[in-house]
Amino acid sequence: MDLKICTVKVKAIGDETVDGTFQAYASVFDNVDSYGDVVRKGAFERTLAEWAEKDEKLPLLWGHDFYDPFSNIGHIEEAKEDEHGLWVEGVLDLENPKAAQVYRLIKGGRVAQMSFAFDTESSRRGTVDGVDVNELLDLTLYEVSVVPLGANAETEILAVKHGLKAGRVLSAKNETALRSALEQIQSGVTAVNTVLAAVGESEDDSKASGSEPAKTNEEPAGVKPVEEPTRTPPAPKRLQLDLAIGELETIKS
Repeated sequence: MDLKICTVKVKAIGDETVDGTFQAYASVFDNVDSYGDVVRKGAFERTLAEWAEKDEKLPLLWGHDFYDPFSNIGHIEEAKEDEHGLWVEGVLDLENPKAAQVYRLIKGGRVAQMSFAFDTESSRRGTVDGVDVNELLDLTLYEVSVVPLGANAETEILAVKHGLKAGRVLSAKNETALRSALEQIQSGVTAVNTVLAAVGESEDDSKASGSEPAKTNEEPAGVKPVEEPTRTPPAPKRLQLDLAIGELETIKS
C-alpha cells in the first residue's frame, strides 16, 4: 500500500454545508508531484464504483493512523472524479475530541495537507515537459487522511462548516443527558435541604422545651450504645453539589 500526499489550501469557510463537513480535492489530475507521479483521469473510477456498492464509508483518518480509534476522525460522504481531480466531501465527527481539534487546525490554517492510501493496479512510464514520470492509471483507494506534511501543492479545501461554538462541542444527545442530570441533582438538593430544615426545627424545639426525650429500653451496664449516624451531610459534600450545579448551569446556558 502506498501513500499520496497533497497540500490543502483553505479557500472558504461558509454556511452552505452541514456542521463538520468540508469539500476538497484529495487528488489533482495531470500534476507532477515531488515523487514524480502523475495521477491520470479515470484512475479512481473503478475503486469509487466498488466503494459505492459497499455498505460502509470510506474512512477519513488523521495521519494514516489505522490503529487508534480516535484517529478515525470521520468519513468520506461523497467522492467523484471531475476534470480537475478527485473531489470529496468529508464529514468530521465533532463528538470525537481529536476530530474537533483537526477541525480547528484546518480552520486556523495550521494544517494544510491531505493524503490518501492506495494500491497501484495499473501504471506506465511517460514524460511531462521532457521529464520522466510514472503515470498512475488505476488505483485502489483505502482511506483519505488529513496530515501535517504534503507533496502536491494543487489540492484545496473548498468549504468548511463552522461546527464549534466557544470552543465547545455539545451534541443534542449529550445536552439532553446533561439537562436530565441537572434536574436530578437539583431535585436531590431540594430534598436534602428539606430534611436538614426539618432536623434543625426539631432540635430547636427540643432545646426550647429544656427537656430530654424519655429513654426506653435502656442498655445494660457495660454495653456501649450504638451511635446514630450523623444526619447532616459534611460541608464539602454540599459544596461539591453546589459546584456541580454551577458547572451544569453554565453548560446549559
